[in-house]
Amino acid sequence: MLWMRSTGPMGEDSQRRGRVSGLMNRRSECAVLDQLVNAVRAGGSRVLVVRGEPGVGKSALLDYLARGAPDCRVVRATGVESEMELAFAGLHQLLSPVLDLLDQLPVPQREALRTAFGLSAGPAPDRFLVGLAVLGLLSEAAAERPLLCVVDDEQWLDRASVQALGFVARRVAAEPVGLVFAARMAGAELAGLPELAVEGLGEEDARALLDSALTGSLDARVRDLIVAETRGNPLALLELPRGLAPGELAGGFGLPGAVSLPGRIEDSFGRQLEGLPERTRRLLALAAANPTGDPLLVWRAAAWLGIAVGAGAPTVGSGLVEFGARVRFRHPLARSAAYRSAPAQQIQEAHAALAEATDPAADPDRRAWHRAQAAAGPDEDVAAELEQSAGRAQDRGGVAAAAAFLERAALLTPGPERRAQRLLAASRAKRDAGDLDVALGLLVAAEAGPLDALQAAEVQRLRGQIAFDQNRGSDAARLLLHAARLLEPLDAALARETHLEAIWAAMFAGPGGLREAAGAARAAPPGPDPPRAVDVLLDALALRFTEGYAAAAAALRRALKLLVSLDADAVEARRWLWLVSGRAGAIIAMELWDFESWHTLAARQVQVARHMGALVQLQFALNSLGHHQLLAGELSAAERLLEEDRLIAEATGNPPIAYTAPMLAAWRGREQEATELIQDTARTAAERGTGRTAGFAAYASAVLNNGLGRYEAASNAAWEVFQRDQLALGPLVVVELAEAAARTGDIAAIGAALDWLSERTRVTPTEWVLGIEARVRALLSDGETADGFYRESVERLGRTRMRAELARSRLLYGEWLRRQGRRTDAREQLRTAHQMLEEMGMVAFAERARRELRATGETARKRTAPAVRIATATELLTPQEAQVARLARDGLSNPEIGARLFISPRTAQYHLRNVFTKLGISSRSQLDRVLPADPDTAGPC
Repeated sequence: MLWMRSTGPMGEDSQRRGRVSGLMNRRSECAVLDQLVNAVRAGGSRVLVVRGEPGVGKSALLDYLARGAPDCRVVRATGVESEMELAFAGLHQLLSPVLDLLDQLPVPQREALRTAFGLSAGPAPDRFLVGLAVLGLLSEAAAERPLLCVVDDEQWLDRASVQALGFVARRVAAEPVGLVFAARMAGAELAGLPELAVEGLGEEDARALLDSALTGSLDARVRDLIVAETRGNPLALLELPRGLAPGELAGGFGLPGAVSLPGRIEDSFGRQLEGLPERTRRLLALAAANPTGDPLLVWRAAAWLGIAVGAGAPTVGSGLVEFGARVRFRHPLARSAAYRSAPAQQIQEAHAALAEATDPAADPDRRAWHRAQAAAGPDEDVAAELEQSAGRAQDRGGVAAAAAFLERAALLTPGPERRAQRLLAASRAKRDAGDLDVALGLLVAAEAGPLDALQAAEVQRLRGQIAFDQNRGSDAARLLLHAARLLEPLDAALARETHLEAIWAAMFAGPGGLREAAGAARAAPPGPDPPRAVDVLLDALALRFTEGYAAAAAALRRALKLLVSLDADAVEARRWLWLVSGRAGAIIAMELWDFESWHTLAARQVQVARHMGALVQLQFALNSLGHHQLLAGELSAAERLLEEDRLIAEATGNPPIAYTAPMLAAWRGREQEATELIQDTARTAAERGTGRTAGFAAYASAVLNNGLGRYEAASNAAWEVFQRDQLALGPLVVVELAEAAARTGDIAAIGAALDWLSERTRVTPTEWVLGIEARVRALLSDGETADGFYRESVERLGRTRMRAELARSRLLYGEWLRRQGRRTDAREQLRTAHQMLEEMGMVAFAERARRELRATGETARKRTAPAVRIATATELLTPQEAQVARLARDGLSNPEIGARLFISPRTAQYHLRNVFTKLGISSRSQLDRVLPADPDTAGPC
């Protein structure tokens, strides 16, 4: 057996046995912890979740870990059930010893963490930016000596803290940092991390421990029954016999019945409390109600209740609690027993005393929470104080805490009208926190009202927003449209915002309810003067979906101009962040065939979302910019952007947006990969009712099949999307439809494509759309007329940066020239097309060009040596090393690389050292030689 003695005021026999029991015969568990410490000492990072039922010895193992690493810096935190609603309380407890290193962090991260901890005012930080700041802070703290972060009772940490620590646990890599959590069950935030399951003792050790706790003889059958029912749980073996008379214990008559093991242990602690004086029990209930462990606070509250200092004397011998530098119960179940065994009135009095003893200036939120627990019934003053606490939590980015404060405030609100209002606010906060089912439940409670007309409309709007969050596009559009109509006579500005949300939901659901939503928006009251960006965009989209493209073109251009010029730091822009992200602004640019504005909006939003730490918006922006890079022929750049989307998904636990991934695989001609991605995307779209996503999948299928020469399949997929006339999908799919229809002889489909294009070139004559129109006219023409249109297409697209479409125009022109018997002219176009397509990585289209070129009597040349050398250099690196190398080549510092890739600066430095070794270089300045910079993709439309 492995024995360990505890020291200090709680080192009485029973307490010593408790500590010892937690490590009885735990050699294998201790060995795992020893290995973890040694790995951290050696400069590596390790994460471990110690999992087991209450009393099984998790805390003893954490103590063993901390005491066994005197050369490491150890920071600790313990979750307390009553603190679960205080945002970032657990994280602040853990990081307090290292907050002096905050100034070492990049400014956005430093300010995010300071705001989260209430150390400074500022906009609510994104929770993942907070996580990145914590990662950086731990990395800095580990620079001096290895760092161990030990978190006990993780299941009782506040949600904001657990989310941040879960983020860090998945991103810590090349630092001497160990993170060890003890939990009854690992929650979603820690799911999938390495675990150490702690089980009960074996029968022999359990009997020995039980015998050490007994004061008299025990029937062997009763002893075996206790061992079996406790399943070897050390704390249960020690505590269950306590408080029972020898006769009860000897015969087994006093053993609890069918109660859960934690409940039985708590009952045992309760029996021990029964033997203490009444004033001592009141003091322990007061201490249990105080989660901070501050003894001065407890004694101030005790004085307020008239409890003398001498009331603590009987606790010294019991070992249940220690009054020292901190107030510490022997076990959380002992705290629970002290709290639950007290009468309700005493608990309310304890919280009232703690509220009186808490400084309202230094800790207003904890004071408000104590006041709430002390309230015997509805109390508007307490509810108002909780509402203020919710506002402070929201400002710090603690949306889950804000929702909890608001929910409690609603329950304590005496007036039904005000109660309904607070329930509605709590539902909004729950939605922001991602707790959608609870948010819907609060809406049901709010509807019990009474609600005024505005509140009833807001309930419907929130239902629609939640439906959209749940990917129920059709339901969302219907609910939002209903809400918008209800809001029209009440709040015109809010009604227009809701109409825009309804149109947006209908766009993603599919064309079914789109015309109805647009018609309702056009009939809505006018917006303010001057109009907001929301109003301009709403009017343009409503016109587009009711009157058609030509009628809406001018309004769409005004909306796009406003979106491009919108100050990303303005309040309105932050509120409507998606307007300037790839989810709106870039879609309008695509609809107007404005390649330059598309790039401007997507690139700007990537930058803004990175700065704000708005990672979901960053995922959409990365996909939009990646899609732009596809058409620009920068497939490698697009692939890196999608890899960043994947990294964010991995770091946050959210699924990747990845609607560009099937398109990338299709443009590359990777048949199996593209087919699987297309099928997965189409299946997901069908399950969620998101017609727009299905449209992207069908478009990718058309690209893939055109590249592979399967024109019938390409035509069918393209026509499926084309006939729906979905916003911004037409400019993509019309190209595929015309090319496939030309090869299958479907003149009617080509004519439909040309009519559709001609409507657009009359009102938005950009080089992009004119170049595509010329190509389609060439497909319908013969002789010199066709030749002229092909040349026009090449010339117009050549004045843009749309290299992929330019190469495809040259390919089609070369194929037509060969069929006309003009071999020499055909070779020129096909040779250029093949070179461009191969350089861009469009393998299937390049193979088409190679076959056509061979038919003219010429063999396509192999790629140049430098390109082979670059590929070889890249293949030497892991994907993350390659990313770090490219960013370092582009001039980013290690902190900037870390922020981009969600790793610490020291991990970036570690990867860079590996890059230097593998590529045989010694400095960043040499990266240009082995990894040439990507071509500039910015350019005129």
